[in-house]
Amino acid sequence: MKHILIIEDDTVIAEVEKDYLEANGFAVEVAHSGEVGLQKALAEEYDLIILDLMLPVVDGFDILREVRAAKNIPILLVSAKKEDVDKIRGLGLGADDHISKPFSLGELVARVKAHLARYDRLVSESAQRVPKDELRIRGLRIDKLARKVYVNGEEVPLTSKEYDLLLFLATHPNWVFSKNELFEKIWGLDSLGDIATVTVHISKLREKIESDPSKPQYIETVWGVGYRFQL
Repeated sequence: MKHILIIEDDTVIAEVEKDYLEANGFAVEVAHSGEVGLQKALAEEYDLIILDLMLPVVDGFDILREVRAAKNIPILLVSAKKEDVDKIRGLGLGADDHISKPFSLGELVARVKAHLARYDRLVSESAQRVPKDELRIRGLRIDKLARKVYVNGEEVPLTSKEYDLLLFLATHPNWVFSKNELFEKIWGLDSLGDIATVTVHISKLREKIESDPSKPQYIETVWGVGYRFQL
């Protein structure tokens, strides 16, 4: 049975969510304050967290930042705010999804199941990464010793920087990086150049590793923030 933590200060909403999730076979705990929610999230083991952004004292962004630094479980943000800036900020801090109030309980359960399934697939694939000098994500294989990349068994020639960029993103899955951050990580703080080179390299990588570069399954654009590698 999957264990879910709901961090929500509205007791009515929290209990309705809890009842519906339990009716769908989940074990659920509720924290009605940010302080308690953060303590539980860090001290106990959960499979997924449903986190309200607008909490008093310790808000959802603070909780997200601390939990994501310690754990890699799925985190689903909930907010009554409609502004894209909150969604973008949350995704940039490492959230897996965002759902706006009001929402249907059926949609909530569907998203919870989808993220748990994706996380289980990630754990399973991670366990199968043998040898440790390889990364295997669906049809993509990265041989770190040979610095070679294969897509569906066929070697794909990459430049040195294309390889470095792909490896960095693939070893930090689901994290969103800005163009500036990627430029600093791959080209170095002391490098001279235009950060537009990041966009160019991302485009070239997609042409080489994606079956449809216009609908990437590996390197996702998070509009207004940057890029992340999808698992």
